[in-house]
Amino acid sequence: MATDKGKILILKVNGRLLSLLLKDNRVLSIQVHRDNPYAVGNVYIGKVQSIAENISAAFVDLGQGYLAFLPLAEAGRAMVTNRRADGGLKAGDELLVQVVKEPVRTKPARVSARLSLSGKYAVVGQRSDARKAEDVGMRDTAGRVQVSAKLSEKQQARFRKLEALCRIAGDYVLIVRTNAGELAEEGPLVAEAESLAEELSHIIEIAASRTCYSCLRREKPEYLRFIENSYTAEYDEVVTDRTEIYAVLSGYAAQTGISVRLYEDKMLPLHKLYAVEERIRELLDKKVWLKSGGYLVIEPTEALVSIDVNSGKCERGRDKEETFFRLNMEAAEMIAVQLRARNLSGMIIVDFINMREEEHNRLLMERMRELLKRDSVPAEAVDMTGLGLMEITRKKVSPCFREQYDDSHTP
Repeated sequence: MATDKGKILILKVNGRLLSLLLKDNRVLSIQVHRDNPYAVGNVYIGKVQSIAENISAAFVDLGQGYLAFLPLAEAGRAMVTNRRADGGLKAGDELLVQVVKEPVRTKPARVSARLSLSGKYAVVGQRSDARKAEDVGMRDTAGRVQVSAKLSEKQQARFRKLEALCRIAGDYVLIVRTNAGELAEEGPLVAEAESLAEELSHIIEIAASRTCYSCLRREKPEYLRFIENSYTAEYDEVVTDRTEIYAVLSGYAAQTGISVRLYEDKMLPLHKLYAVEERIRELLDKKVWLKSGGYLVIEPTEALVSIDVNSGKCERGRDKEETFFRLNMEAAEMIAVQLRARNLSGMIIVDFINMREEEHNRLLMERMRELLKRDSVPAEAVDMTGLGLMEITRKKVSPCFREQYDDSHTP
Protein backbone atom coordinates (compact mmCIF):
# COMPACT_ATOMS: atom_id res chain seq x y z
CA MET A 1 0.00 0.00 0.00
CA ALA A 2 3.05 2.25 -0.38
CA THR A 3 2.41 5.60 -2.05
CA ASP A 4 4.51 8.58 -3.07
CA LYS A 5 2.68 10.66 -0.49
CA GLY A 6 1.00 9.76 2.75
CA LYS A 7 -2.54 10.19 4.01
CA ILE A 8 -4.03 11.81 7.07
CA LEU A 9 -6.66 9.55 8.62
CA ILE A 10 -9.27 10.84 11.08
CA LEU A 11 -11.19 8.00 12.69
CA LYS A 12 -12.31 6.38 15.90
CA VAL A 13 -10.44 3.38 17.31
CA ASN A 14 -11.44 1.72 20.59
CA GLY A 15 -13.60 4.69 21.50
CA ARG A 16 -10.81 7.21 20.88
CA LEU A 17 -10.88 9.82 18.14
CA LEU A 18 -7.50 9.85 16.40
CA SER A 19 -5.71 11.76 13.69
CA LEU A 20 -2.65 10.12 12.18
CA LEU A 21 -0.30 10.81 9.33
CA LEU A 22 0.49 7.52 7.61
CA LYS A 23 3.08 7.04 4.88
CA ASP A 24 4.44 3.78 3.46
CA ASN A 25 2.47 1.92 6.13
CA ARG A 26 4.33 3.80 8.87
CA VAL A 27 2.95 6.35 11.33
CA LEU A 28 4.81 9.66 11.08
CA SER A 29 2.67 11.45 13.66
CA ILE A 30 -0.46 10.69 15.65
CA GLN A 31 -2.69 12.51 18.10
CA VAL A 32 -5.49 11.44 20.41
CA HIS A 33 -8.26 14.05 20.50
CA ARG A 34 -9.95 14.73 23.79
CA ASP A 35 -13.03 16.71 24.72
CA ASN A 36 -11.29 19.58 26.50
CA PRO A 37 -13.29 22.77 27.10
CA TYR A 38 -10.03 24.62 27.84
CA ALA A 39 -8.14 23.61 24.70
CA VAL A 40 -4.82 25.07 23.60
CA GLY A 41 -5.49 28.22 21.57
CA ASN A 42 -8.64 29.24 23.44
CA VAL A 43 -8.75 32.85 24.69
CA TYR A 44 -10.39 33.83 28.00
CA ILE A 45 -10.90 36.62 30.46
CA GLY A 46 -9.38 34.87 33.47
CA LYS A 47 -9.02 35.95 37.10
CA VAL A 48 -5.72 35.89 38.98
CA GLN A 49 -6.28 33.68 42.00
CA SER A 50 -2.81 34.07 43.50
CA ILE A 51 0.75 35.21 42.81
CA ALA A 52 3.57 32.78 43.61
CA GLU A 53 6.62 35.03 43.91
CA ASN A 54 8.94 32.10 44.64
CA ILE A 55 8.35 30.67 41.16
CA SER A 56 7.62 34.01 39.43
CA ALA A 57 4.16 32.89 38.34
CA ALA A 58 0.49 33.61 38.75
CA PHE A 59 -2.33 31.09 38.94
CA VAL A 60 -5.26 32.14 36.81
CA ASP A 61 -8.81 30.79 37.10
CA LEU A 62 -10.33 30.35 33.63
CA GLY A 63 -13.75 29.44 35.02
CA GLN A 64 -15.32 26.69 37.11
CA GLY A 65 -12.15 26.51 39.18
CA TYR A 66 -9.94 25.48 36.25
CA LEU A 67 -6.54 26.90 37.23
CA ALA A 68 -3.79 27.66 34.74
CA PHE A 69 -0.16 28.64 35.23
CA LEU A 70 1.00 32.05 33.97
CA PRO A 71 4.78 32.76 34.11
CA LEU A 72 5.17 36.40 35.06
CA ALA A 73 7.87 36.74 32.40
CA GLU A 74 5.19 35.93 29.80
CA ALA A 75 2.60 38.24 31.29
CA GLY A 76 4.24 41.16 29.51
CA ARG A 77 1.89 44.11 29.30
CA ALA A 78 -1.08 42.06 30.37
CA MET A 79 -4.46 43.51 29.41
CA VAL A 80 -6.19 43.91 32.78
CA THR A 81 -9.89 44.56 32.26
CA ASN A 82 -11.16 45.42 35.77
CA ARG A 83 -8.70 48.16 36.76
CA ARG A 84 -6.13 50.55 35.32
CA ALA A 85 -3.06 48.57 34.33
CA ASP A 86 0.17 49.53 36.16
CA GLY A 87 2.56 46.94 34.76
CA GLY A 88 2.05 44.51 37.62
CA LEU A 89 -0.41 41.75 38.56
CA LYS A 90 -2.21 41.02 41.80
CA ALA A 91 -4.85 38.62 43.03
CA GLY A 92 -8.30 39.52 41.72
CA ASP A 93 -7.06 40.98 38.45
CA GLU A 94 -9.14 40.03 35.43
CA LEU A 95 -7.00 39.71 32.33
CA LEU A 96 -6.93 38.51 28.76
CA VAL A 97 -5.06 35.20 28.44
CA GLN A 98 -4.62 32.39 25.94
CA VAL A 99 -4.02 28.70 26.69
CA VAL A 100 -0.62 27.83 25.20
CA LYS A 101 0.14 24.41 26.70
CA GLU A 102 -2.15 21.64 27.93
CA PRO A 103 -1.71 20.12 31.41
CA VAL A 104 0.93 17.39 31.76
CA ARG A 105 0.72 14.93 34.65
CA THR A 106 0.57 17.08 37.80
CA LYS A 107 1.39 20.33 36.00
CA PRO A 108 -1.57 22.61 35.20
CA ALA A 109 -2.26 24.09 31.79
CA ARG A 110 -0.14 27.11 30.89
CA VAL A 111 -1.46 30.44 29.64
CA SER A 112 0.10 33.58 28.24
CA ALA A 113 -1.04 37.20 28.24
CA ARG A 114 0.42 37.57 24.72
CA LEU A 115 -2.04 36.31 22.15
CA SER A 116 -0.96 34.41 19.04
CA LEU A 117 -3.23 32.98 16.33
CA SER A 118 -1.99 30.22 14.05
CA GLY A 119 -3.16 29.04 10.64
CA LYS A 120 -1.86 26.60 8.05
CA TYR A 121 0.53 29.07 6.46
CA ALA A 122 1.04 31.87 9.00
CA VAL A 123 1.13 32.82 12.67
CA VAL A 124 0.09 36.30 13.81
CA GLY A 125 0.78 37.41 17.37
CA GLN A 126 1.04 40.48 19.55
CA ARG A 127 4.37 42.24 19.02
CA SER A 128 5.56 41.67 22.58
CA ASP A 129 5.57 37.90 21.79
CA ALA A 130 9.02 38.00 20.14
CA ARG A 131 10.07 34.72 21.72
CA LYS A 132 7.38 32.85 19.83
CA ALA A 133 9.55 32.89 16.71
CA GLU A 134 12.55 31.47 18.55
CA ASP A 135 10.43 28.75 20.19
CA VAL A 136 9.26 27.34 16.85
CA GLY A 137 12.63 27.49 15.11
CA MET A 138 12.10 30.71 13.15
CA ARG A 139 14.74 33.28 12.24
CA ASP A 140 14.30 36.63 13.91
CA THR A 141 14.09 39.46 11.38
CA ALA A 142 14.19 42.46 13.70
CA GLY A 143 10.45 43.02 13.87
CA ARG A 144 9.82 42.38 10.20
CA VAL A 145 8.30 39.32 8.55
CA GLN A 146 9.74 36.21 10.16
CA VAL A 147 10.04 33.08 8.05
CA SER A 148 10.46 29.38 8.84
CA ALA A 149 14.14 28.47 8.85
CA LYS A 150 13.18 25.23 7.08
CA LEU A 151 12.40 27.15 3.88
CA SER A 152 15.10 27.89 1.32
CA GLU A 153 16.91 31.23 1.43
CA LYS A 154 15.24 32.18 -1.85
CA GLN A 155 11.78 31.48 -0.41
CA GLN A 156 12.60 33.36 2.79
CA ALA A 157 13.70 36.42 0.81
CA ARG A 158 10.54 36.30 -1.34
CA PHE A 159 8.17 36.19 1.63
CA ARG A 160 10.00 38.93 3.53
CA LYS A 161 9.56 41.31 0.60
CA LEU A 162 5.77 40.84 0.21
CA GLU A 163 4.27 44.26 0.81
CA ALA A 164 1.02 42.92 2.26
CA LEU A 165 2.90 40.84 4.83
CA CYS A 166 5.20 43.73 5.72
CA ARG A 167 2.16 45.89 6.51
CA ILE A 168 0.86 43.27 8.95
CA ALA A 169 4.33 42.86 10.48
CA GLY A 170 4.30 46.56 11.28
CA ASP A 171 1.60 45.97 13.89
CA TYR A 172 2.05 42.30 14.83
CA VAL A 173 4.58 39.52 14.99
CA LEU A 174 4.11 37.71 11.68
CA ILE A 175 5.62 34.27 11.05
CA VAL A 176 5.44 32.49 7.71
CA ARG A 177 5.17 28.74 8.34
CA THR A 178 6.91 25.95 6.43
CA ASN A 179 3.71 24.95 4.61
CA ALA A 180 3.73 28.28 2.76
CA GLY A 181 6.68 26.99 0.78
CA GLU A 182 4.35 24.57 -1.04
CA LEU A 183 2.12 27.35 -2.37
CA ALA A 184 2.26 28.12 -6.09
CA GLU A 185 1.26 31.73 -5.38
CA GLU A 186 1.19 33.98 -2.32
CA GLY A 187 -2.57 34.67 -2.34
CA PRO A 188 -3.65 32.04 0.23
CA LEU A 189 -0.80 33.05 2.59
CA VAL A 190 -1.65 36.74 2.44
CA ALA A 191 -5.40 36.10 2.83
CA GLU A 192 -4.84 33.91 5.88
CA ALA A 193 -2.40 36.36 7.49
CA GLU A 194 -4.84 39.25 6.98
CA SER A 195 -7.70 37.19 8.41
CA LEU A 196 -5.66 36.23 11.49
CA ALA A 197 -4.59 39.84 12.06
CA GLU A 198 -8.20 41.02 11.78
CA GLU A 199 -9.36 38.34 14.22
CA LEU A 200 -6.62 39.20 16.72
CA SER A 201 -7.47 42.91 16.51
CA HIS A 202 -11.16 42.12 17.12
CA ILE A 203 -10.41 40.01 20.20
CA ILE A 204 -8.31 42.78 21.75
CA GLU A 205 -10.97 45.37 20.91
CA ILE A 206 -13.88 43.53 22.59
CA ALA A 207 -11.95 42.17 25.60
CA ALA A 208 -12.46 45.25 27.79
CA SER A 209 -16.25 44.92 27.60
CA ARG A 210 -16.45 41.18 28.35
CA THR A 211 -17.19 39.70 31.76
CA CYS A 212 -14.78 37.53 33.71
CA TYR A 213 -14.50 33.87 32.55
CA SER A 214 -15.82 34.73 29.08
CA CYS A 215 -14.31 32.68 26.25
CA LEU A 216 -13.48 35.13 23.48
CA ARG A 217 -12.16 32.56 21.02
CA ARG A 218 -12.42 28.81 20.72
CA GLU A 219 -9.73 27.00 18.79
CA LYS A 220 -10.60 24.93 15.73
CA PRO A 221 -11.27 21.21 16.29
CA GLU A 222 -8.07 19.38 17.15
CA TYR A 223 -8.14 17.37 13.95
CA LEU A 224 -8.02 20.60 11.91
CA ARG A 225 -5.06 21.76 13.98
CA PHE A 226 -3.40 18.40 13.30
CA ILE A 227 -3.80 19.01 9.56
CA GLU A 228 -2.44 22.56 9.83
CA ASN A 229 0.60 21.36 11.78
CA SER A 230 1.39 18.60 9.25
CA TYR A 231 3.69 19.36 6.34
CA THR A 232 1.66 19.60 3.13
CA ALA A 233 4.42 17.77 1.26
CA GLU A 234 3.91 14.65 3.36
CA TYR A 235 0.31 13.81 2.38
CA ASP A 236 -1.98 14.04 -0.62
CA GLU A 237 -5.40 13.62 1.00
CA VAL A 238 -7.33 13.53 4.26
CA VAL A 239 -9.62 10.54 4.77
CA THR A 240 -12.32 10.05 7.39
CA ASP A 241 -15.17 7.61 7.91
CA ARG A 242 -17.18 9.97 10.11
CA THR A 243 -19.83 12.00 8.29
CA GLU A 244 -19.92 14.86 10.83
CA ILE A 245 -16.17 15.33 10.54
CA TYR A 246 -16.30 15.09 6.75
CA ALA A 247 -18.81 17.96 6.72
CA VAL A 248 -16.32 20.16 8.63
CA LEU A 249 -13.41 18.99 6.46
CA SER A 250 -15.32 19.85 3.28
CA GLY A 251 -15.71 23.46 4.39
CA TYR A 252 -12.05 23.59 5.40
CA ALA A 253 -11.02 22.10 2.05
CA ALA A 254 -12.93 24.82 0.19
CA GLN A 255 -10.74 27.40 1.97
CA THR A 256 -7.37 25.64 1.75
CA GLY A 257 -7.62 23.44 -1.35
CA ILE A 258 -6.67 20.20 0.41
CA SER A 259 -8.19 16.96 -0.86
CA VAL A 260 -10.67 15.25 1.49
CA ARG A 261 -12.56 11.98 1.12
CA LEU A 262 -15.35 10.23 3.01
CA TYR A 263 -14.64 6.50 3.36
CA GLU A 264 -17.90 4.53 3.22
CA ASP A 265 -16.99 0.86 2.76
CA LYS A 266 -18.84 -0.94 5.57
CA MET A 267 -17.36 -4.33 4.60
CA LEU A 268 -13.80 -3.18 5.31
CA PRO A 269 -13.64 -0.47 8.01
CA LEU A 270 -11.08 2.29 7.57
CA HIS A 271 -9.09 1.25 10.63
CA LYS A 272 -8.84 -2.30 9.28
CA LEU A 273 -7.81 -1.14 5.81
CA TYR A 274 -4.80 0.69 7.23
CA ALA A 275 -4.16 -1.69 10.17
CA VAL A 276 -4.40 1.23 12.58
CA GLU A 277 -4.70 -0.93 15.70
CA GLU A 278 -1.50 -2.75 14.76
CA ARG A 279 0.27 0.57 14.18
CA ILE A 280 -0.86 1.74 17.64
CA ARG A 281 0.43 -1.45 19.28
CA GLU A 282 3.80 -0.86 17.61
CA LEU A 283 3.95 2.69 19.01
CA LEU A 284 3.15 1.44 22.52
CA ASP A 285 5.73 -1.36 22.37
CA LYS A 286 9.20 -0.59 23.70
CA LYS A 287 10.89 -2.77 21.05
CA VAL A 288 11.13 -1.57 17.44
CA TRP A 289 12.52 -3.90 14.78
CA LEU A 290 14.76 -2.67 11.96
CA LYS A 291 14.81 -4.14 8.45
CA SER A 292 18.39 -5.35 8.94
CA GLY A 293 17.35 -7.54 11.87
CA GLY A 294 18.57 -5.14 14.54
CA TYR A 295 16.19 -3.45 16.93
CA LEU A 296 15.68 -0.47 19.24
CA VAL A 297 14.57 -0.55 22.87
CA ILE A 298 12.79 2.70 23.77
CA GLU A 299 12.18 3.33 27.47
CA PRO A 300 10.81 6.68 28.68
CA THR A 301 11.51 7.51 32.34
CA GLU A 302 10.66 10.48 34.56
CA ALA A 303 14.02 12.14 33.87
CA LEU A 304 14.78 11.19 30.27
CA VAL A 305 14.15 8.81 27.37
CA SER A 306 16.71 6.06 26.80
CA ILE A 307 17.08 4.35 23.43
CA ASP A 308 19.30 1.32 23.06
CA VAL A 309 20.43 0.10 19.62
CA ASN A 310 20.95 -3.67 19.40
CA SER A 311 22.36 -5.80 16.57
CA GLY A 312 19.75 -8.53 17.16
CA LYS A 313 19.44 -10.82 14.14
CA CYS A 314 21.52 -8.55 11.94
CA GLU A 315 23.94 -10.65 9.88
CA ARG A 316 27.52 -9.58 10.41
CA GLY A 317 29.85 -9.58 7.43
CA ARG A 318 33.59 -9.84 7.47
CA ASP A 319 33.98 -6.16 8.26
CA LYS A 320 32.26 -5.81 11.65
CA GLU A 321 32.93 -2.06 11.80
CA GLU A 322 31.16 -1.49 8.48
CA THR A 323 28.23 -3.65 9.58
CA PHE A 324 27.80 -1.66 12.79
CA PHE A 325 28.06 1.62 10.87
CA ARG A 326 25.27 0.62 8.47
CA LEU A 327 23.12 -0.61 11.38
CA ASN A 328 23.60 2.62 13.33
CA MET A 329 22.72 4.71 10.28
CA GLU A 330 19.53 2.67 9.81
CA ALA A 331 18.77 3.06 13.52
CA ALA A 332 19.19 6.83 13.27
CA GLU A 333 16.48 6.94 10.56
CA MET A 334 14.09 4.94 12.74
CA ILE A 335 14.88 6.96 15.87
CA ALA A 336 13.93 10.20 14.11
CA VAL A 337 10.63 8.59 13.03
CA GLN A 338 9.89 7.21 16.51
CA LEU A 339 10.62 10.47 18.33
CA ARG A 340 8.06 12.24 16.19
CA ALA A 341 5.46 9.45 16.08
CA ARG A 342 5.59 8.80 19.84
CA ASN A 343 5.98 12.54 20.56
CA LEU A 344 8.92 11.89 22.88
CA SER A 345 10.56 14.99 24.33
CA GLY A 346 13.06 16.34 26.82
CA MET A 347 16.48 14.72 27.12
CA ILE A 348 16.90 11.62 24.94
CA ILE A 349 19.99 9.43 25.37
CA VAL A 350 20.81 7.00 22.53
CA ASP A 351 23.23 4.13 23.05
CA PHE A 352 24.36 3.28 19.53
CA ILE A 353 26.52 0.24 18.84
CA ASN A 354 30.12 1.21 19.55
CA MET A 355 32.23 2.04 16.50
CA ARG A 356 36.00 2.43 16.51
CA GLU A 357 36.40 4.85 13.63
CA GLU A 358 35.91 8.54 14.46
CA GLU A 359 34.80 9.22 10.88
CA HIS A 360 31.87 6.83 11.30
CA ASN A 361 30.85 8.57 14.54
CA ARG A 362 31.10 11.95 12.82
CA LEU A 363 28.94 10.82 9.90
CA LEU A 364 26.38 9.33 12.30
CA MET A 365 26.11 12.61 14.20
CA GLU A 366 25.74 14.59 10.95
CA ARG A 367 23.01 12.23 9.73
CA MET A 368 21.11 12.43 13.00
CA ARG A 369 21.17 16.23 12.91
CA GLU A 370 19.96 16.22 9.32
CA LEU A 371 17.07 13.87 10.16
CA LEU A 372 15.96 15.93 13.15
CA LYS A 373 15.65 19.05 10.99
CA ARG A 374 12.63 17.39 9.33
CA ASP A 375 10.76 17.30 12.64
CA SER A 376 8.05 19.95 13.01
CA VAL A 377 8.97 20.16 16.71
CA PRO A 378 12.40 21.70 17.48
CA ALA A 379 14.87 18.84 18.05
CA GLU A 380 18.66 18.72 18.10
CA ALA A 381 21.45 16.16 18.38
CA VAL A 382 23.67 17.94 20.88
CA ASP A 383 26.78 15.82 21.35
CA MET A 384 28.34 12.38 21.70
CA THR A 385 29.60 11.67 25.23
CA GLY A 386 32.89 10.02 26.08
CA LEU A 387 30.96 6.80 26.67
CA GLY A 388 29.59 6.87 23.12
CA LEU A 389 26.08 8.01 24.10
CA MET A 390 24.35 10.51 21.81
CA GLU A 391 22.48 13.32 23.55
CA ILE A 392 19.34 14.58 21.81
CA THR A 393 16.88 17.22 22.98
CA ARG A 394 13.32 17.67 21.68
CA LYS A 395 10.97 20.41 22.83
CA LYS A 396 7.92 19.33 24.80
CA VAL A 397 4.76 20.78 23.27
CA SER A 398 2.22 18.16 24.39
CA PRO A 399 2.11 14.82 26.24
CA CYS A 400 3.73 11.83 24.55
CA PHE A 401 1.48 9.47 22.60
CA ARG A 402 1.38 6.87 25.38
CA GLU A 403 0.12 9.46 27.88
CA GLN A 404 -2.46 10.75 25.39
CA TYR A 405 -3.68 7.21 24.70
CA ASP A 406 -3.78 6.11 28.35
CA ASP A 407 -5.47 9.30 29.58
CA SER A 408 -8.01 9.60 26.79
CA HIS A 409 -11.67 8.79 27.05
CA THR A 410 -14.48 8.30 24.58
CA PRO A 411 -15.24 11.69 22.97
